[in-house]
Amino acid sequence: MPNSSFLRDNAPWLTAGVLLTFLSSFGQTFFISIFAGHIRADFGLSHGGWGGIYTLGTAASALAMVWAGGLTDHFRVRVLAPAVLVLLALACLSMVLNPVWWGLIPVIFALRFSGQGMTSHIAIVAVARWFIATRGTALSIATLGFAAGEALLPLLFVSLMTMWDWRLLWVGAALVALAGIPVLALLLRHERTPQSWAASDRSHGMLGRHWSRRETLGHFLFWFMAPALLGTAAFNTAFFFHRVHFAEIKGIPHVELVAMFPLYTVAGIGAMMLSGWALDRIGTPRLIPFVQLPMVAAFALFAFAPGPWTILAGFVFLGLTTGANTTVPNAFWAEFYGTGQLGSIKALAAAVMVLGSAIGPGLTGLGIDLGLGIETQYLIVAGYFIFATVMMSIGVARARLLLSPAS
Repeated sequence: MPNSSFLRDNAPWLTAGVLLTFLSSFGQTFFISIFAGHIRADFGLSHGGWGGIYTLGTAASALAMVWAGGLTDHFRVRVLAPAVLVLLALACLSMVLNPVWWGLIPVIFALRFSGQGMTSHIAIVAVARWFIATRGTALSIATLGFAAGEALLPLLFVSLMTMWDWRLLWVGAALVALAGIPVLALLLRHERTPQSWAASDRSHGMLGRHWSRRETLGHFLFWFMAPALLGTAAFNTAFFFHRVHFAEIKGIPHVELVAMFPLYTVAGIGAMMLSGWALDRIGTPRLIPFVQLPMVAAFALFAFAPGPWTILAGFVFLGLTTGANTTVPNAFWAEFYGTGQLGSIKALAAAVMVLGSAIGPGLTGLGIDLGLGIETQYLIVAGYFIFATVMMSIGVARARLLLSPAS
């Protein structure tokens, strides 16, 4: 676990990471889905229609991330991040001003690209570069912003919707995003390394070198990792996206389901901190094959849950993977492929995950419209995560032979 001197000496950079990951919440599914009922009602959309719009907007943002993610290889965080936060604030305001259902497609694109995509991408790439020997610990701290957003924002905004119009709350989100810009400028008056660039030998990847994006795409390990990247984003997103429907199926009030989020967050924070500590001691190759196994238990429990207590247990398992997933895969790219073109490589992974988050809601929404119950779908999802774990284990076992002995 991080000691006080580590936190004190690195507070500006760690705080910047926390701030950016927290602000990314406004483009994350757990936040957007808070308003799903109002959006569907105001625009006359079915589950499948809303899911389809979300899929189109998110898929477009995944394509944009392939190019835009590489900007982190060329621009300092204190230059790039404020521009992205302005885009995020404008995206929040576009949700307020949009009058037609088809306008939701560019709105979702803007929110997903600037929030879930670029804001979180900038934070993760920067921290992975700024820290080498303590990369796992630093990532586990910086990504606490994700957990804080998941814990605080749903309950806060669901409560606020009982008093204020849902569109007005998006104005508040835009103002918070803009307020983050001067705070970030203060924290990053001096970045940890020149141009966020870590070029020491310890940052090399497989075969003792830095890999390019083209080389990564042609390497077998990327494709063995793809099902895991796709699945976590797709079905974690789908669960939160359809949580209002899930609550109806289980016969519990939506606010009662939302009240379970803090336990999910606590489990996630615990897994996040523990995985960061474990990364620095046993390494990514030994840890990453086990990251997705709790998802199997989570979705099996959601499928069979007869009441709130079983759902609560499912949230704990979901939180374990979500927490570990914020640190372990991000350290994986730096450790296996080096930091020379980490922004471009991480952008590929981010694009796959954003694509997954596009597919998940649309696919499950279509299933609901076609009569395939969400509980049956969650059993299929549990089986998918078994498959993804096997694929990842095989790929990492082969690729770790290419790492230096120190890895």
